[in-house]
Amino acid sequence: MRLLVVEDDPAIASFLVKGLKEAGFAVDQAGNGGAALEMASRESYDLAIIDLMLPGLDGLALIEELRRRRLTVPVIILSARRSVDDRVRGLQVGGDDYLTKPFAFEELLARVQALIRRATGEVEPTRLVVGDLVLDLVSRKVERGGRMLDLRPREYALLEYLMRNAGRVVSKAMILSHVFDYSFDPRTNVVDVLVHRLREKVDKGFATPMIHTVRGMGYVLRPA
Repeated sequence: MRLLVVEDDPAIASFLVKGLKEAGFAVDQAGNGGAALEMASRESYDLAIIDLMLPGLDGLALIEELRRRRLTVPVIILSARRSVDDRVRGLQVGGDDYLTKPFAFEELLARVQALIRRATGEVEPTRLVVGDLVLDLVSRKVERGGRMLDLRPREYALLEYLMRNAGRVVSKAMILSHVFDYSFDPRTNVVDVLVHRLREKVDKGFATPMIHTVRGMGYVLRPA
């Protein structure tokens, strides 16, 4: 999952980016509304976190312009403004959720996960299940055939992406875009290395593999 954080305060931006990356997300960051609009128009994001008090194009104007351009990326608004009118205004212009500062990172993370689930059309599941492979979105625990799998954050992020797209081939470019923090470079082998590590944990010791290579196209996860 790839997120866009739009926050001009360096300390808050660093806090958000670090926490979200540790939670397994790929994260881009913009310090003003103009840069954020350009990035959102060029890249495909699963969710944006937007502060209202931005230099130049402020948060409300940014959200309005995103919606005018028919960019449907889900938006969580961050703001120190606590009045009901401010929250209503933020939602009316196209925001999907509103969180006031200061906030607990755990609450933000829960809202991010819930909003992504809603945006992908899921009915608020707490688990992803493909065959005997189970990923718990709340506890972030993974097991296959009753055996717990110890995954690193990036491995977890890749597995979640594959499970959300189970049965569908995803390319290296798609994985780089949604799991890592940079665009596709045909010379890099980071996806191959990560897939290899994940296979060692998901498929090793089981009779039937679940992660398959589709030559020249990418990877697909299928139930055993």
